[in-house]
Amino acid sequence: MTRQSIYLDHNASAPLLPEARAAHIGALDLVGNPSSVHAQGRALRAVIDKARAQVARLAGAERDQVVFTGSATEAITQAIVGGAKAFNVDAIVVSEGEHAAVLRAAEATGLPIKKVGLDADGVIKVEEIAAALAAADLVGMRLLVAVHLVNNETGVIQPVDRIEVLVGPSPHYLFVDAVQGFGKVGLEFASRAPDMMAISGHKIGGPAGIGALLMKGHADQVRLIPGGGQESGRRGGTESAAAIAGFGAAAEVFAERFYHANVSELVRTAEDGMRLIAPDLVIFGEKTDRIGNVSNFAVPGLKNAVAMMGLDLAGLAVSSGSACSSGKVGPSHVLAAMGVPAELGECAMRVSFGWSSSIEDVEAYLRGFGEVVGRHRARHGVAA
Repeated sequence: MTRQSIYLDHNASAPLLPEARAAHIGALDLVGNPSSVHAQGRALRAVIDKARAQVARLAGAERDQVVFTGSATEAITQAIVGGAKAFNVDAIVVSEGEHAAVLRAAEATGLPIKKVGLDADGVIKVEEIAAALAAADLVGMRLLVAVHLVNNETGVIQPVDRIEVLVGPSPHYLFVDAVQGFGKVGLEFASRAPDMMAISGHKIGGPAGIGALLMKGHADQVRLIPGGGQESGRRGGTESAAAIAGFGAAAEVFAERFYHANVSELVRTAEDGMRLIAPDLVIFGEKTDRIGNVSNFAVPGLKNAVAMMGLDLAGLAVSSGSACSSGKVGPSHVLAAMGVPAELGECAMRVSFGWSSSIEDVEAYLRGFGEVVGRHRARHGVAA
């Protein structure tokens, strides 16, 4: 088996779709600036306009609600840092399970931050958001609530619909990090309450280095990079037509490919197989709704650093959680927020499947997992 021949880390970045590669390379052959009025500029503008429509369709958004950014992290930062200023809010509300990009952006506002908890299943405690909103209303404070739709580590689907009911009719604002849900669950941005949502290209098989912020009309003044008026003045800087073209092409085909891969069944098969190998297996978030393509689990006593090394040597690419931690392997703040003991958190690993995954990948993974668990038991004198 070739090293790293089986990729089981789609939540970190999905493999590039062939259609996205073709669109990306095709746009690289075009010369000019999409803001120019000559023929070359108009050709590039047409590429961007097509991609904007493709992304909007998958997001359930209007075309003019899609603002291209350099990444989802930039989109998140624009929404939170730019939104805090444009909306003149007094504080930020986030959950303890947010992606680091959301937590760092909240800190960057310099405003007070209210963190709401997760329950033992990894679900945001909506009642704590309700309490924060009620307390703010009593003193005339305005809040920006920033929550995620799907947790990138556990795959837990958050009750954003319940949060919308609370924030939508209020004087407060709602931003949703929809990066892990985009293309996997319906966003229906145009008809729902969130003021802004962030999405990413490389999570759906597009190129890295491209994201988008979905913005309702009243949020058009939410800006981070003023620049020269690109993206209708909402995000400065010459657009990367090639990256945008790849993003659009991925948005056009990702959902069909993702569902065709039947990833939920692959995850069920993987989890059933792991339980046969390790009956003491712990699966985080399994008692609530999950996105269906990811499993976050632990074998008590088997440290993730050791297990991941063994799987990597077997040509299996998995992770210990978020890929945005400079390669660090260790306890997760998400699991800690769920009340998972630190010693068990140090054993947590994540396998995530996507459009290119197959049952053969699962079978190879289970063989590798069985070998790693077997070596662990032999080393520690544990009976099989």
